[in-house]
Amino acid sequence: MVTRILKIHPNDNVLVALQNLAKGETIIHDGQEYILQDDINAKHKFFMQDMQAGDPVMMYGVLVGKAQNFIPKGGLMNTENTKHASDPYEFRPYHYEWQAPDVSKFKDRTFNGYLRSDGRVGTANYWLFIPTVFCENRNLDVIREALHNELGYAVTDKYKSYAHNLVDAWKNGENLDEADSNSITQANPVSNRIFKNVDGIKFLNHQGGCGGTRQDAAVLSKLLAAYADHPNVAGVTVLSLGCQNLQVYDLMEDLKQRNPNFDKPLFIFEQQQSQSEEQLIKEAIRKTFIGLTEINKTERQPAPLSKLVLGVKCGGSDGFSGISANPAVGYTSDLLVALGGTVLLAEFPELCGAEQQLIDRTKDENAAKKFIQLMKAYSQAAENAGSGFHMNPSPGNIKDGLITDAIKSTGAAKKGGTSPVEDVLDYTEAATKPGLNLVCTPGNDVEATTGKAASGATLILFTTGLGTPTGNPVCPTIKVATNNALARRMGDIIDINTGPVIEGEKTIEQMGEDILEYCIKAASGEVIPKAVLLNQDDFIPWKRGVSL
Repeated sequence: MVTRILKIHPNDNVLVALQNLAKGETIIHDGQEYILQDDINAKHKFFMQDMQAGDPVMMYGVLVGKAQNFIPKGGLMNTENTKHASDPYEFRPYHYEWQAPDVSKFKDRTFNGYLRSDGRVGTANYWLFIPTVFCENRNLDVIREALHNELGYAVTDKYKSYAHNLVDAWKNGENLDEADSNSITQANPVSNRIFKNVDGIKFLNHQGGCGGTRQDAAVLSKLLAAYADHPNVAGVTVLSLGCQNLQVYDLMEDLKQRNPNFDKPLFIFEQQQSQSEEQLIKEAIRKTFIGLTEINKTERQPAPLSKLVLGVKCGGSDGFSGISANPAVGYTSDLLVALGGTVLLAEFPELCGAEQQLIDRTKDENAAKKFIQLMKAYSQAAENAGSGFHMNPSPGNIKDGLITDAIKSTGAAKKGGTSPVEDVLDYTEAATKPGLNLVCTPGNDVEATTGKAASGATLILFTTGLGTPTGNPVCPTIKVATNNALARRMGDIIDINTGPVIEGEKTIEQMGEDILEYCIKAASGEVIPKAVLLNQDDFIPWKRGVSL
């Protein structure tokens, strides 16, 4: 029998609809009857008792809001009758005891990755183009078009062919509506590559490096240095204008500070010192091509799962995110931590309401206090800008059941699993300790994945209930759907479906093991995530205090 409702935690006073429920229906849960006072769409919640104004709303076992007026038992939770609220948090001495999952079936497993000279292992082998300033974006676009097309990394041939067919149809006086129905196909992009051991040529176009504040340029420098040093990157080409705030010298100093033994091929071109635009681009292409021939000699080798660095992220979240995909990814996180690997949980605005749990799980007192300081500083900056963490849920989140930020956040925190917190990292800081790390980033999809890769994630698990194409230039991003309908509707961007959890066909633990199996294959290049196949290379540096 399919379960229609769910109580997530014993202390909750709301029930979650797993299917659409009609006004007037009598729902029985744990021997109690609830007559629904409203239509309750799947993913939304209704109250288990009469609520008075000011009464706490409990979900996931924590405070997620407060009632704004009288709400009858069986009434729908919505933005009018429930507003965000969360408990205060503080440092408390560490007494957390973790029950690690059984990892016997994974303990001797390996993945085939790219071993770097410093002992880190990449899940991909990329060449990276970095502009120190937005003035060079156009030159990067020209180089991208030349190299992607000629070396077999372009993924737009089918659309070019389609546009060509439309032009021919128009010239021949044909009906364009009929031409629009013609199917378009494309060969496997991997089979067209000239360099079989180079997984891609990536470009970090951005809007920074000059103007703005010098602090913005300094943070951008550290971010770009982190990407150059990333274990999935094998070589780097830097394009600079010359007069910008972010000087090449600053970037090189940050790179040296991050990794004193940096030894990847790195080519630097400064436009104001070049003879012409043509000379600059031709030389950048020639040098890079030579570099590509060198990194193509690197082949995948077996590595223990402890070498994986897994970033966990959610976006386009829905009312099922905290029930299916996020807990399943959380179990994957626990498995990897138990195997000696590293997990990065970020999105600080989406940890609102889960702070005390995370503080209580943080081993090191300094790290716990660093987390508190970062959370409070970020929250204050948002409030100073006329916003606040309470404004984090998007219209799409709310429409699909995430009524308050604390509901969204406590469900989002499930991606980090249950293991102890080993370290807390500020934006662009590198993860150096195995285990669960908290990384300060916005909740914004691309800003968060950008920051997660900067801290060293070599794979990203990205859960979504509404669907999003988000990817990352250097870190393969795996999309995990929360429900069957999304997996069917947007199968061209979804890699894993946790809908069977909602349908009662799989447990969280079974789904978590399935996700880890997929991660092993993706890390080995045996399967290619959809975002990678689509060249969905999203990159947005964070300007602090401006974004949730």
